[in-house]
Amino acid sequence: MATDTKKIKTKKVEKQPDKIEKKPAKTEKTKIETEKSDKIEKKPVKSKYWYGTGRRKTAVAQVRLLKDQKDFVVNEQDARDYFPTPVEVERALYPLKLTGNSGLGVKVKVHGGGKIAQADAVRLGIARALLEIDEKLRTTLKRSGLLTRDPREKERKKYGLKGARRAPQWAKR
Repeated sequence: MATDTKKIKTKKVEKQPDKIEKKPAKTEKTKIETEKSDKIEKKPVKSKYWYGTGRRKTAVAQVRLLKDQKDFVVNEQDARDYFPTPVEVERALYPLKLTGNSGLGVKVKVHGGGKIAQADAVRLGIARALLEIDEKLRTTLKRSGLLTRDPREKERKKYGLKGARRAPQWAKR
């Protein structure tokens, strides 16, 4: 038998030059639109408030910094009435005092946790809201540790134990 070698025919594909779509020439309408867009100047957005969220343990604080008002309101109450001691009020307002923005008003909705955890949540929320006002304050706030969320939370209870780690009393017999 003669060996038949099959010759595979390959089709030569001719490369066609890429079709380049030509853009239509600018019409008068598009020229006018571009001229109008060049004339429009973007004005800085003047917001009524700056927003920041703070958390600590199970407390969550939604903070608004207001430029028109100068009072400190927590859950529709004056902060001095809401927090039990003046220490928590000072603790919450520390970022404003540190950056020299004491003239801003603060309105807060806070829930969960205890009063001290809520004060710390408000402090983080105020610090984050200050960053929306001026990004240059980041180094000052970061060095003071005001932008770091405290990750410590209550550890869960495990089965076979009385608490998170407390084991039942051991009996010899």
